Amino acid sequence: MSDPGDYYLEMSEARRQMRELGQEYDKPIPSKTTITSPFWDGLNRSQFLLQKCVSCGRHIWYPRAWCIYCGNRDLVWTPSKGTGKIYSFVIIRQVVENLPSWSKDIPFVVAELDLDEGVRVYGKVNLDVIEDIHIGDPAEIVFNKVTPDITLFSFNLSKTR
Repeated sequence: MSDPGDYYLEMSEARRQMRELGQEYDKPIPSKTTITSPFWDGLNRSQFLLQKCVSCGRHIWYPRAWCIYCGNRDLVWTPSKGTGKIYSFVIIRQVVENLPSWSKDIPFVVAELDLDEGVRVYGKVNLDVIEDIHIGDPAEIVFNKVTPDITLFSFNLSKTR
């Protein structure tokens, strides 16, 4: 595991770059590790990558050093279609005190999405009306460039319901 201080150094550097561009991103920024770097690099190319075990053939989420199903360490990165169905969701109406940067987004929705590849991922859902989401709704991953070097993902509900 990387030094927790690295997270704050990367966050500070990303914020410095944003200020130089006249932009500001005030939410936590992920730090890359040896294991997660291919995932974050994929997001920067607008690709949602999943690990796939060479031995058992199953997809894995979140990035790890070995297969959670068979223990094999031979994993490859494969592009996801980025589509699936909403498994569960929560409407956030209040944020914890130590993350005030999320307050301006209240209310917002965080959901678990069952991807077509068989893994479950979670993220923020982009909605104009928060009551428009339902369990089982089709959704897709979209990419959000938040700094010059960092792209995050969120979900849009699919037009065909």
